[in-house]
Amino acid sequence: MGTMSVSVENGMKERMNQLNEINWSAVARKAFEEKLKEVEILKKIASKSKLTAKDVNEISQNINENMAKKFRSM
Repeated sequence: MGTMSVSVENGMKERMNQLNEINWSAVARKAFEEKLKEVEILKKIASKSKLTAKDVNEISQNINENMAKKFRSM
C-alpha cells in the first residue's frame, strides 16, 4: 500500500486528536475513493459529449452570469 501525507490546519488536527477512536486514514481513503469514482463518472459522461470547448465556455458564462444576478437580487 502506498503512503500519502495530508496537511490539515492545526485546529483541525487538535480536534481530530481528541477523537482517537476514529481511523482517520480510513476516513481519508474512503473520501479519496468516492472522489475518484465521481471524477471517473464525469469523465465518462464528458467523453460522450458532443459539446465543443466554445459551447462549454458559453454555457459556463451563462450560468455564472445568471447565478450572479440571482444572488444580487437576494
